[in-house]
Amino acid sequence: MKLLSSQVEGYIERSSWIRKMFETGMVLKKKYGEDAVCDFSLGNPDVPAPAAVGEGLKELAGCADKPFAFGYMPNFGYPSLRTKLAAAVSVEQGVKVDDTDIIVTCGAAGAINALYRAILEPGDQILCPAPFFVEYGFYAQNSGGELVTVPSKPLTFELDLDGIEKAINDKTRVVLINSPNNPTGVVYSQEELEKLADILKKANEGRERPIFLVADEPYRFLAFDDVDVPSILPLYPYSVVVSSFSKNLSLAGERVGYALINPEMPGKEELLAGLVLTNRILGFVNAPAVGQKLLEKALGSQVDKSIYLERRDAMASVLDKAGYSYTMPKGAFYFFPQAPGGDDVKFCAALQEEKILAVPGTGFGYPGYFRLAFCVGVEVIERSVDGFKKAIEPFK
Repeated sequence: MKLLSSQVEGYIERSSWIRKMFETGMVLKKKYGEDAVCDFSLGNPDVPAPAAVGEGLKELAGCADKPFAFGYMPNFGYPSLRTKLAAAVSVEQGVKVDDTDIIVTCGAAGAINALYRAILEPGDQILCPAPFFVEYGFYAQNSGGELVTVPSKPLTFELDLDGIEKAINDKTRVVLINSPNNPTGVVYSQEELEKLADILKKANEGRERPIFLVADEPYRFLAFDDVDVPSILPLYPYSVVVSSFSKNLSLAGERVGYALINPEMPGKEELLAGLVLTNRILGFVNAPAVGQKLLEKALGSQVDKSIYLERRDAMASVLDKAGYSYTMPKGAFYFFPQAPGGDDVKFCAALQEEKILAVPGTGFGYPGYFRLAFCVGVEVIERSVDGFKKAIEPFK
């Protein structure tokens, strides 16, 4: 008896390499012990949440016996939160944002899915640089769209702007970028984004339906070495920013984020009304009440970035000692080194033999590399050095 749709069966067949490695890690840890395995597979933020989150939880506990303490709210989110969020993102993005430009969503994933449901017609294409977060393809398919990727420049992972321009066609509806990037840690420069915006403005000439530029920014807060993360909002009118607070507040399981519509977008009221509807009919309805209240309390706080910086530098030291080629990440908490021998799946298997878990670049649409998530303790990173050295030896 067939229980699943062919589409869901296809999703399962192409399920995330990240999850596969995570599950492999559970097996290895059970066999050899937690301290014997160096698990760099999952980008699960382990840094403690800022104090404001704990304070917010205590306040909520004191309100639990009051009527409507966790009651329904407007579909776009608590008005008081939207007001504070608008003020915060105005500073962050360098653009004056009103609370009417924002809808609170179930994380960045909820924002992307609600946006696609609102703007996509069957057969529309989403153009995205590779490597990319694997679930982007599934999000597109959820609304009848198709993800089309353009490989970024090798090793540096800068945008291939010529390739993007050539890939744009009548079906292109969205260009999706992620900066700081998962899995590479690259931060796209102001110059790159200005050129990308010019390409899209030119492509929009004569089109009835504009191309949207969507920036997925959950790692915006985590840029290193005084690197600036440019905003797309001043560059292109049909731009949308989506983000979450999973990383900067260590609220990964609470599922609270937002979609921010460019204040200067023509017809933005229509798009916002569409997002309110799709957020509801997709089954999210609202971001969780507890998450919204915690965010309102903790907005303006963030985890200690210096912890991630120390880990990044420790990971770089390990890779240098073991002889790997990589580009130093400018943001996020990932390295994306070249796979010795060129076969990323085979090399990740070699790492597993040394009890090191990494994710093949194939899982991100960019074979020949592998991802390391350095959101683990420095002691784990440092004790991986011998395993990295042993794994690379047969490939020299």
